[in-house]
Amino acid sequence: MNKLSTAALLALTGVSAVSTQASNKLEETVITSSRVEMPLREVATSISVITFDEIQLRGFSTVANTLRYEPAISVTSSGGAGTPTSVRIRGENGYRTKVYIDGIDITDNSATQAGPNFDNLLSGGIERIEILRGPEGLSYGADAGGVINMYTKTPQPGIAGGFEAEGGRYDTYQFGGHVTGGTEVVDGAAMIEHYETDGFNTRTTDTVLRDDDGYENTTLHGRTGWNISDSLRAELVGRKVNGKGDYDSCFLGAPTYLETDDCRQKYDQDFGRVALIHSAEQFSNTLSYNANTADRRFYTEGVNDYSYKSDFQEIDYLGSWKHSEMLSLVYGGEFQRDSMNAGDGDESRDQEGYFMEYQGGFADSVYLSAGARYTDNEDFGSKTTYRTGAAYLVSAGDGEFKLKATYGTGFRAPSLYEISYNTNFPPFSSEPPFGPLPPLPELEAEETEGYDAGIGYFATSGWYLDMVYFDQKIDNEIYFDLINFYGYLQGDGETSSSGVEVTGQAPLGKMFVLTGNYTYTDTEDFEGEQRLRTPKNMGNIGLLTNLMNGDLQINVNYRVARDIADETTGSVGDYEVLDLSVSYQVVDSVQVYARVENATDEDYEEVPNYNTPGAAAYAGVRYTF
Repeated sequence: MNKLSTAALLALTGVSAVSTQASNKLEETVITSSRVEMPLREVATSISVITFDEIQLRGFSTVANTLRYEPAISVTSSGGAGTPTSVRIRGENGYRTKVYIDGIDITDNSATQAGPNFDNLLSGGIERIEILRGPEGLSYGADAGGVINMYTKTPQPGIAGGFEAEGGRYDTYQFGGHVTGGTEVVDGAAMIEHYETDGFNTRTTDTVLRDDDGYENTTLHGRTGWNISDSLRAELVGRKVNGKGDYDSCFLGAPTYLETDDCRQKYDQDFGRVALIHSAEQFSNTLSYNANTADRRFYTEGVNDYSYKSDFQEIDYLGSWKHSEMLSLVYGGEFQRDSMNAGDGDESRDQEGYFMEYQGGFADSVYLSAGARYTDNEDFGSKTTYRTGAAYLVSAGDGEFKLKATYGTGFRAPSLYEISYNTNFPPFSSEPPFGPLPPLPELEAEETEGYDAGIGYFATSGWYLDMVYFDQKIDNEIYFDLINFYGYLQGDGETSSSGVEVTGQAPLGKMFVLTGNYTYTDTEDFEGEQRLRTPKNMGNIGLLTNLMNGDLQINVNYRVARDIADETTGSVGDYEVLDLSVSYQVVDSVQVYARVENATDEDYEEVPNYNTPGAAAYAGVRYTF
């Protein structure tokens, strides 16, 4: 297959499946920018949306793979399903991204740097994903370097549900079902998803055991609500994740510390949220309690040699007041407690934060916002961070130009794991090849600032082209010593990420839609070197074909990643991945579908010395009622 050049990606932006019905994208409503509903025309931040139809047509089993087609997002996985997976936004490390499911913060404090666990996050039951790019998470916390908000099936009056089953390469099968129902007073939804695969040999260096590294996951999710009155509602959400799988490259204990590829891990995480929601003409208020616990266990040649447990609890209040189009306020606060146990005793920390944001619109063309957040961390003191934004719309021809700009700041306290590792886990040797190691530093909080500015044209006929320039910096970045495995160190200077995002969509008649993205990301660490794992050039290109009055849909996506740095060889090879998917609505209640991932069988690595899946075909059926 011919390789497409980076220049071609600039001219032909990539594709995701979208509706062929023409509409102005600026009329789409999003929640993630300020945690209240707003049309995109009023939003200055950079947000992308993945709809339910897109999630289904892409067909990927995991959320991480579903995100691969989005602008400024790079995904790296250390092998197959269930292995460590990182989702980077605009070149930033994945642990700086906040991830929510139905309002639940799913931060895993047992992770090395306290971030979302994409390794065990299936896509079943997810109806919508909104992605906020950049350090603009004013209402989410000072450490939000990007936000991914996911929503599951919304309960509706009456009874509805469905079942889905699929199978494919690597002896993979997946099945799940959901049911929703209710009255005008009470409603609820429940979902179950099971995924299992024999996998493939995860690591290229596994030349002795050469075993397939399998994985399985069972996820349960439920939500229920009670409409106490016309303006007051109570909600309860719960989620349970159980994953287990094999991987390569772990180490035996003392005295040998020999490496082996007979490794296994088990993972359990439970989430919960209870909320009381008040909605009135001018005021809205939500008071909630959120919690999640995680339990990681690692086995080397059958022996459970180490485990991590964590707990996250948060009391959250969110309010809004709308006086007029020119004066609205969004405000809130939260108190959270993080806890972790890495086998050496419990570690815990409290943090509280309060924020307020002004929003105002003028003459249906100018939209302004400005806000501040005060955060007080028990170990690292207080910090005030900010966000400002402006959007300006001008009618032109069959559509509108939109100009926008934002500026935001943030800070991130060292995670409990980082502190615990430096305190309790000294390196294997105090005499590395280059001499004695210096004392580990006392970690300080990272500080972030960033801005973006963009211009786009959005036509009422459904096509649009949007371009955004972004620039963001981190001071005192915390990183792990990958040479001596000494511990967590702190960079002396700024780490930066800047670049350009281009997104577009063009309906081609009634049967075709061309849309997509290209992102150029220029990164530098505090030593002036390119940051790891983020492609300098990446994009998607493809086509959605809609036939037989929409009953038959065919989607083609061609994904390119180039100029990627790594810590061992200096760079990872460029790669191109072609994905194909098709769905056919047999009758109103039955749909059959199929997809081919990596259709050209591209041989590539995302992380050095770790294999990626070859060409793999899957087919399944969906039944709804």
